[in-house]
Amino acid sequence: EVHLVESGGGLVQPGGSLKLSCAASGFTFTAFGISWYRQRPGKGRQWCATIGADGNTYYGVPAKGRFTISRDNAKNTVYLQMNNLEIDDTAVYLCTTNNSWGQGTRVTVSS
Repeated sequence: EVHLVESGGGLVQPGGSLKLSCAASGFTFTAFGISWYRQRPGKGRQWCATIGADGNTYYGVPAKGRFTISRDNAKNTVYLQMNNLEIDDTAVYLCTTNNSWGQGTRVTVSS
């Protein structure tokens, strides 16, 4: 059974940084890509970034130029480094793979 656990969210001021983690288990981690999405208050899920099994990275509009996705295959973990955060980045951030989702980690950007 695929199991995804996000962590690293919290409260940060505008312009600050956070690094989110997605710890994965229950499948062959090195064989699959993993994506980060976010859900802002009152809005639908929005794709942020994907990292392929081969390490290739792809970014959605919210992430370009500010977020970096990476993976550590030894730790079965995918990361999302978020820099220069804005108030509009306030959301629950979720990782997904193999039609499974984690529970999300909340990021609040506020002064």
